[in-house]
Amino acid sequence: MAEAVQTFRFRVRLTRSAAPGRTDLAPPVLAHVTHAAPAAAVGATGADRGPAAPAPERLGDGGFQECTGLGLEVDVREYAQGGANDASVRRLGRVRLQPLVLRRGMFLATPDGSADTGLWDWLQDAVGGAAPPVRYDGDIEALDPTGQRVVARWTFTRGLPLKIIGPSLHAKTGEIAMEELHIAHEGLRLERTT
Repeated sequence: MAEAVQTFRFRVRLTRSAAPGRTDLAPPVLAHVTHAAPAAAVGATGADRGPAAPAPERLGDGGFQECTGLGLEVDVREYAQGGANDASVRRLGRVRLQPLVLRRGMFLATPDGSADTGLWDWLQDAVGGAAPPVRYDGDIEALDPTGQRVVARWTFTRGLPLKIIGPSLHAKTGEIAMEELHIAHEGLRLERTT
């Protein structure tokens, strides 16, 4: 009989995506059309924004206490069959991907002792017009009770920050300040582990 996973230990790794998506492909260059040189990036104030700081290769490693959204849902299409009024043909349609939701204690300290702002920076850069937006691939691994062996691994590709929610701060309760990150992605797989 297979052993049930009895713990809630898991780790998350976000690695900058190198895979081009369907929307990242440059349009074809037509031989008879000439293009003007691209203008410099101009911000809302009209000032030259200059080069953006490079995005980190890894983001938000580990430290998450909760993960939801590990699921796929397929639309079913029904087709009427001529002459058969008591039956219909069903075919699989598009896959709908749920956003992943990750929760963690907010104040994970950096080496200088301040709060880690990496997840907030990712969303703010995307909203601020970083072109193209930085995407991250991710691994979510469920561990055995000892924390030594991976028993399940989900991988997602080309994630974008969808929403980030800051903590509710209550001085009287002393609860841990939690932040929540929602990630829209372009594919989710449950991988085999050895």
